[in-house]
Formats: sequence, C-alpha cells, structure tokens
Amino acid sequence: MLRMPFGTVPGAGEAEIVTLASAGGMTVDILSYGAAIHAVRVPDAAGMVADVTLGHPTIDGYIAGSEYFGATVGRVANRIAGGRFTLDGMTHQLPLNNGANSLHGGTTGFNKRLWTIGSASAQRVVLHLVSPDGDQGFPGTLAVSASYALDDENRLSVTYEATTDRPTIVNLTNHTYWNLAGEGSGSALGHRLMIAADAFLPTDAGLIPTGAAQPVAGIPFDFRVPTAIGARIRDGGDDQLRIGRGYDHNWVVGDDVAAEPRLVARADDPQSGRTLDLWSDQPGLQFYSGNFLDGSIVGKSGRLYRQGDAFTLEPQMPPDTPNQPAFGVIRLDPGQTYRNRMVFGFGVTASAPRR
Repeated sequence: MLRMPFGTVPGAGEAEIVTLASAGGMTVDILSYGAAIHAVRVPDAAGMVADVTLGHPTIDGYIAGSEYFGATVGRVANRIAGGRFTLDGMTHQLPLNNGANSLHGGTTGFNKRLWTIGSASAQRVVLHLVSPDGDQGFPGTLAVSASYALDDENRLSVTYEATTDRPTIVNLTNHTYWNLAGEGSGSALGHRLMIAADAFLPTDAGLIPTGAAQPVAGIPFDFRVPTAIGARIRDGGDDQLRIGRGYDHNWVVGDDVAAEPRLVARADDPQSGRTLDLWSDQPGLQFYSGNFLDGSIVGKSGRLYRQGDAFTLEPQMPPDTPNQPAFGVIRLDPGQTYRNRMVFGFGVTASAPRR
C-alpha cells in the first residue's frame, strides 16, 4: 500500500491518494477528496497496462470541476425533482444545481468533501465522512463509510454504508468514467455493452423519470445482447436520446435491493480486449454515455475529453424515488444501516488481438 499527498483542499486539509495493488497486475488509486476512484490500471490481452478511468491531474481540477470523476455521490445520487421531498409530513428543500432539479446531493455533495482515511492496507482502504443535520437541506446527521477492496483476481469491490440519528433519505453511488482502451485514448462509443434489464425509465426534458418503466425490446435502449454504445446513439426516431443527448437513463435491473450482488452489466473494448463486469445489489443502474464532455477538460494524460470518450455505470435506487413511491424507498431510520455493494471485475476477451 502506497499513501501519498495529492494537494491541499482550502479550509479542509491535505488530500491523499492510497494505491491498492493485486497479484493480477492491477493497481487502483483512491483519492480522499470525494472518496473517489482516481485511477484504475489494468493489463490488456497483450499484458500492456493502461489507466482506464477519466480524472483530473491535480486536486484543483477536482475542486473546481462538476463532472464527478470517480466520485462517491450523495446523500442522494441522481436527480430529485424541484429539489424537494417530504418526509414525515415535513417538506425539505435542497439546492437546485441541475436546472430546476437537485443533482447528486446538491451544490456541495459528498464529491466535494475531504473524507477521512480510516484503515488502509495493500488491498483495502476505508474512508469516513460525517454529514451534519441540515447539510444541503437533508435532515439528520449521517455517518458514511466508503470501502474499496481489491482482490488478486482483479475485482474491485465498493461498499457504501451509512447510519443516521434521525429519519432521512440516502442513495449513494459511484460515478467513475470508464474507457477500457485507456484514459485519453479517444471515443468509447465502439465499446460493446450488455445491460441485464428488460426495461428502462423514460424521462422528461429535465431528466426526471416520468413514472412508468418502458420495455427495451425493439428500441435503442435494448442492451440485453452486447451492442456497441454508439450503434444507435444518433437514432433521431427516439426522443429519449434527444432529451439525454445520448444515454443518461436508469435501467431496471431488479425489483428491490438484492441479498447479494448479481451481474448487471458487462462492457468490452474490441481493440484492447479489456473487459469490465459489474455486479450490484441495487435495483437500478444509471448508464451515462459521457454526453456532456465537451473538450474543455484536460485529463490526466494531457489530452482533452470529448463527448462519448467514456461511460458510467452507476448502481443505485431510481432517480426521484422520494417523490415516486412506485420506485421503492430510500428512507433511512435510526438503528438501520444503509448499504450499496458493487463489484467491478476486469479481464480480457478470448478473441482479443495480441500485439
């Protein structure tokens, strides 16, 4: 385990990076600012190692940026309509940081906090954060932990847990941007993606789900069979692609939180042969195709990030769940423990080109 300073967060202290390593040739950098995945270096079919996550080269980029690169997002991931929800008869107002809605916990969400590093070893690190009562408009003092564990089969397990001292709502996730060809290598639209879901949640113009799930059969949202991300992304006949400027929707991968993580998505890059499997215990999966990367950000490799240069797979409860009871419940009461468990597994395809 390597632990190094990464820069100063004004008013908070020194950010650090903890590097985890596996016997399978994989290393992972975890950044204490935002409890973020800063880098994931994995070998391709020929044994060549590349960093497959987007990110900023310095702490200043993370502090100023709004992309959520690798971050832990919360208290509530995704969008809440109007930034309002009612709990036990009391209406709570959150900051509006995404048009008329609240996104990823508000203006100063968990991605903008310096977390405390607790235990750290060669293959595991646990970070902690206390969010006070009233933080961004949310009730209750929330104690949160983010655990990252890397095994020798190149599987990165991420576990979020939280407890509260009064009723509140919680829906955490991880927001890593993936490009299996390597960060800064260009478009990821040629990656093939499988999502194990028969339905997704259509949205209104503000990307708030309209309510009912829609079957994916016969439309560009069908990824039940591995399909290139960009194969149908410019289909002008589907208004949902216009609204999201691509894919920025929640797929229904289950009816409720599962007892154990199950395979919900798989991606592969035909050029490098790298693969990514995602196991999750959450009923929703937000797939975002990097639609708002606009060439204004210089990444870790010194190259510009443009639209479609990466994608995210974010296990979570559906967007706007507090206002749409049919989606489930994200309420957390004292004495309960919130959990979200996901596993990112890396490998290579048998048919991958070998240089």
